[in-house]
Amino acid sequence: MSELALLGGKKSKTKPFPLWPQYDETERQAVMQVLESRVWWRTPGTRTLEFEQAFAKYHGAKYGIAVTNGTAAIEVVMAALGIGPGDEVIIPDFTFVATASAVLFAGAMPVMVDVTADTHCIDPDLVEAAITPRTRAIIAVHMGGHPADLDRLREITSKHKLALVEDSSHAHSTEWRNRRIGTFGSAGTFSFQSSKLMTSGEGGIIITNDDQVERMARSVHDCGRMPGEWFYSHYIYGSNYRMSEWQGAVLHAQLSRLDQQTQHRHRNARLLDQLLGKIGGIAPQKLDPRCTRNGHYAYIFSLDRSAFGEISTEDFIKALNAEGIPTQASYPPVHELDVFRSGEYRKKLSGAQKTEEHPFLKQTFPVTQKAAWDAVWIPQPALLGDDEDMHEIAGALTKIHKNATQLRNAPVAGRG
Repeated sequence: MSELALLGGKKSKTKPFPLWPQYDETERQAVMQVLESRVWWRTPGTRTLEFEQAFAKYHGAKYGIAVTNGTAAIEVVMAALGIGPGDEVIIPDFTFVATASAVLFAGAMPVMVDVTADTHCIDPDLVEAAITPRTRAIIAVHMGGHPADLDRLREITSKHKLALVEDSSHAHSTEWRNRRIGTFGSAGTFSFQSSKLMTSGEGGIIITNDDQVERMARSVHDCGRMPGEWFYSHYIYGSNYRMSEWQGAVLHAQLSRLDQQTQHRHRNARLLDQLLGKIGGIAPQKLDPRCTRNGHYAYIFSLDRSAFGEISTEDFIKALNAEGIPTQASYPPVHELDVFRSGEYRKKLSGAQKTEEHPFLKQTFPVTQKAAWDAVWIPQPALLGDDEDMHEIAGALTKIHKNATQLRNAPVAGRG
């Protein structure tokens, strides 16, 4: 019988990883307090306001504006920065669609560039090469929790007088040079969707130190109202992106354990770096020495399939899952999404942008292609386990490496 669990062998991992989301009496009491207060709406309430202030302070920001989700957070920032038709915003090709769709929502064009091979974050050299007179902003995505090169990106945005937005949906509590991310540019955005490092099921937040960005973002998220003005005065175009008191209460409770959880994830990820670095064909996402703490939305490693008998990434993941190690899907390249291949994105554009060619969509993006199809993501709850869990992850990978030829020759059910 094969050693591989996928082929009938014994699983490497039988002890379950920690469950997610995590909660205790803190969340339970917070929800009950909102329930019994009968103040469930954010506007007259205090719970979401308290959370905004606490989250912003934790990340070193003056202001926090809580919104309905992480996509909405980027949409509101685009509006607050005045980005609109005819503008361009440079984004990484390796990211979730929301980074691009929020730019389209503003009527602007998301211009994709490739990422770096070591961190899978936006490549600053390619960013600078992509700047045109239409460019208004750069969105840096902190992939898997690892920050983009904020030193270079700040230099570029300062030199070209562009806004820098940090899409920090993966990076709550991440640090760059011992400073928490989210305030290196005009604004930082975060998601609280169910898989994220803090969650209320859905939700998002914008943090900023810029008084004007805060004023405009708060107005946009609250139907165009302005702070301190009559409730039924609406000064600019806005919509209703307000977070509820339920979510604010839960997230304030979640924030209370974020620091400890981040330390735990970062420590376990460094142990995995050591263990997986000994396995041929496995290359963990590099930790830049300037990243002094990685929030680790996921533990990401690249797979050299030649070291695994040329098995497909799909079969490798099936084998790893069978051993009891969870994975989550990587992102496909943004430029290959149907919305861009079909031309559907043009419906959000106007003027010359609507009909002109967008040649960058025909580029190859080799690093993103490899990251999308040859990278494996272990979701963040696994990093809340103990040392034994990390050794079992490494043991499963070692077993697959040892038996890769057998896996290649076996009739794996559902093989693509």
